[in-house]
Amino acid sequence: MVKNTPATRPANPRFSSGPCAKPPTWTVDALKDAALGRSHRAAIGKDKLKAAIEGTREILGVPDDYKIGIVPASDTGAVEMAMWSLLGARKATMVAWESFGAGWVTDVVKQLKIDAEVKTAEYGRIVDMAALDYDTDIVFTWNGTTSGVRVPSGDMIPDDRGGLTICDATSAAFAQDLPWDKLDVTTFSWQKVMGGEAAHGMLILSPRAVERLESYTPPWPLPKIFRLTKGGKLNEGIFRGETINTPSMLCVEDYLVALDWARSIGGLDALKARAEANAHAIWDFCEARDWIANLAEDPATRSNTSVCLKFIDDRIFDGAAFAKAVQKRLEVEGVALDVGAYRDAPAGLRIWCGATVETSDIEAMLPWLEWAYEAEISAQADAA
Repeated sequence: MVKNTPATRPANPRFSSGPCAKPPTWTVDALKDAALGRSHRAAIGKDKLKAAIEGTREILGVPDDYKIGIVPASDTGAVEMAMWSLLGARKATMVAWESFGAGWVTDVVKQLKIDAEVKTAEYGRIVDMAALDYDTDIVFTWNGTTSGVRVPSGDMIPDDRGGLTICDATSAAFAQDLPWDKLDVTTFSWQKVMGGEAAHGMLILSPRAVERLESYTPPWPLPKIFRLTKGGKLNEGIFRGETINTPSMLCVEDYLVALDWARSIGGLDALKARAEANAHAIWDFCEARDWIANLAEDPATRSNTSVCLKFIDDRIFDGAAFAKAVQKRLEVEGVALDVGAYRDAPAGLRIWCGATVETSDIEAMLPWLEWAYEAEISAQADAA
């Protein structure tokens, strides 16, 4: 017997893992000061781009001697720019435990053809980061957006490493602690934890990464949008807001609004606390039930942003079809949008828990998840 539909609905049913929900106070009127119709090279455009860079530094606590740039093509563009510009000086180690990390492996091994050792783990698990050779250049994701598995800390990364650490942190920035002294290149995109608009990436370089850029020239040609140096020196303009290509000033304004919201609630500590509260609501829900579980096997590696779930009821005879049917019921009811697992990931659900999501919406959605599960179990039994 399927229960009646729950009485309470989420005020905001948007739980997509990217683009993610806007900050809860966001309105389109907040964008009224955008420099629309103005050149990004005019004083107003430069000022806003610089504000985006310095606001990022302020809230994330990025050291003063690290360079922060706004680059094209979202987090993907930032990661590709780093790999094409920095790798090849020494052997690389490519680390992957989910879809995006696997994509970086493909680019380095098959496109750049760099001498690289590949370390992988199945969805739900993580590579032994302490066993890596940090005298090689390491490329890894901090938080697996498609697997819900994250690096628990940076303690295993040695201070005296010979290689660079290149970290795709797109679903970790603004929600998890990033140890800047352990990271030489860090990338993320606005549309993840801060709910910004798509297509703009952030590239953060340590002094060690800058030294590599100025002392090493890769043997392959670099497209214009990947070029970080000019005349053998770092192109400092990129890190003052003089972007390589034309940014959307509407998107820039949207990111500035998100940064202002982060300041208003208490900065990084408050952002992390909100994400933790959201994730714990789901973890507690799963632990009280025997039909659903976290895809991450080790609680220490559970993501607090992209929480990935799997159905573990033995009565389910087609996991992929069942998960899609549950997702569809939630969408039709308008209580949880875009919560299907990533296309390359195991069948299940993926619920975004970043700081722009309200815990009250997570709590209102979870009874609907149980309702949808029970309705689909009943429908499956009827069809058998």
